[in-house]
Amino acid sequence: MEEKNMHSHEHEEEGMALWQIIMSAVMLIVGMIANVKGVNMFENNTFKLVWYVIAFMPVGLPVMKEAWEAIVDDTDFFSEFMLMSVATIGAFALGEYPEAVAVMLLYSIGEALQDKAVDKARDNIKSLVAFRPDMARKVVGQEYQEVKPEEVNIDDIIEVRPGERVPLDGKLVTAAASMNTAALTGESVPRLIETGKDVMAGMIATDSVIRIAVTRISAESAISRILSMVEEAANRKSPTETFIHKFAHVYTPVVILLAVLVVVIPWLISFGTAYDYVFSEWFKRALVFLVISCPCALVISIPLGYFGGIGAASKRGILFKGSNYLDAIANLDAVVFDKTGTLTTGEFKVQQVVGISEDDMAVVAAAESFSSHPIASAITRYAGKDNMSIDDSLLRNIPGAGVAYGNMLIGTLKLLRDNGVDYDKSLNSIPETIVAVAKEGQFKGYILLADTPKSDTANLPLRLKRQGIGMMQILSGDKQALIDKLVSDLNKGGKMHVTGFGDLLPQDKVSHISALKEQGKKVAFVGDGINDAPVLALSDVGVAMGAMGSDMAVETADVVIQTDEPGKVAEAVAIGKRTRRIVYQNIILAIGVKLIVMILGVFGVANLWEAVFADSGVALLAVMNSTRVFLTKKSGI
Repeated sequence: MEEKNMHSHEHEEEGMALWQIIMSAVMLIVGMIANVKGVNMFENNTFKLVWYVIAFMPVGLPVMKEAWEAIVDDTDFFSEFMLMSVATIGAFALGEYPEAVAVMLLYSIGEALQDKAVDKARDNIKSLVAFRPDMARKVVGQEYQEVKPEEVNIDDIIEVRPGERVPLDGKLVTAAASMNTAALTGESVPRLIETGKDVMAGMIATDSVIRIAVTRISAESAISRILSMVEEAANRKSPTETFIHKFAHVYTPVVILLAVLVVVIPWLISFGTAYDYVFSEWFKRALVFLVISCPCALVISIPLGYFGGIGAASKRGILFKGSNYLDAIANLDAVVFDKTGTLTTGEFKVQQVVGISEDDMAVVAAAESFSSHPIASAITRYAGKDNMSIDDSLLRNIPGAGVAYGNMLIGTLKLLRDNGVDYDKSLNSIPETIVAVAKEGQFKGYILLADTPKSDTANLPLRLKRQGIGMMQILSGDKQALIDKLVSDLNKGGKMHVTGFGDLLPQDKVSHISALKEQGKKVAFVGDGINDAPVLALSDVGVAMGAMGSDMAVETADVVIQTDEPGKVAEAVAIGKRTRRIVYQNIILAIGVKLIVMILGVFGVANLWEAVFADSGVALLAVMNSTRVFLTKKSGI
């Protein structure tokens, strides 16, 4: 599978070692100083040639190897590697040995800066495979065996204990149980799975020991199907080529052709005129032209511009995994968000207590303190640390529904219906989570809980609009009613029309993103769970919440928000756009000055050292310009 964050030209090796750059740089500097000081050894041309050839080899040979392999493989004859090679050969032929080394050294520094940015690449497939449970508890008679999931067959019975992740798809054969499905659906509320219903690999048992009859082998489980979607989605998104690579396809053959014409045209003119054509003179000018044409300032300023953008973003808690994603994020038309853990905290909080007396509420909190369920924990936190003591022998857990304590029922509205307790049926239409309380067969009231939006979610539509983003959407496994409520809050003030879609599985999200891309939209998806991995891979830019997000989401994403603030997405877009402007400025500056000096070189006005000076000056200006990306202010984002 082709990595998304790879260079547009793939290196077969890990990249140029630091010692190679240091060795060449030291030998170049020592040689130039010795030459200026008139050291005797450097008066000998053979010694000088050998010295600079040795200095050239660590940085020059890898580039020349790339050029040769591209020619042999018939994949990229006119690459930037070819231009570097021709330019350095020309410099050596002219006796300008320091320039020959400098050409490759500057190029290697630029590549090293680019490699430093993309060295944080992730192996999303291995991460996803590692996420799958590596043990299954197979029931054999009255005992069980711990085996690898691959060793479990269809119709075998496996046991999963509270807090454990289900390793294989199957059907529940024990009593109804509450399951945490967030890894697969992103749904914030644990789901009640009835006896005989499907249980998918990746779900977590929350409050009871369950047994499952396996219906699919390990290779066909829910987690494996997500793995397959990640592979397919990642393959569908080819790496973005950097400008210099595309530019070299045109620039290199044009420059080589022009160098040939520098020799040929005066020769042709001499046939019909009195012009005295001297081959050696024009051949030297052609070589000077080739050396001048080597785009050192260009190849170093572009990686530096992107590296500056990546550095500026990292200081704000935004990690770009490659320079191509700075380009991609600057071209977005739409940003699509997961809800739970991305726009919201992912933690339940009590919003309101209706009709329950203080004494009854104290009993409810005490009863819930015996459970590790997220809803129970939220109620316990709301009541405070000083919970009353109760007789836990009177406490009875009702899996997936709630608890009973003495003559009190605490749990879902379904629990009340099953026990014949009447309540106001309008409660059935409330989208938030309800914990109902009944005592002695009479409805007493309810506790309203919800997953609360993060502090910077409210202003997100406005901030995205300021960055030219025309569409914001929410995709979630949560109930549509919950999504509608969040969307309604975000749409207040008319900042941007936000739309939301609930009750979605991972494959539904993939279909939704695919549809947007088919419409020609450049789409970013922002998520935090393993269920988001396929859409993170499929989208033009995948953004993961790093602090609270799953390892799978972080590994699969192209951009990681390390602070878990959704508002950082708008900052990332702003940094991407500013970086692109600076890089384009560097490109125009480098090419413009280069063209002027090349023309002067053809007419013999500019010699090689003037070209070096002009090139180095442009490179310095480009470096200084690249640092401006760090001056990006947060205000207005």
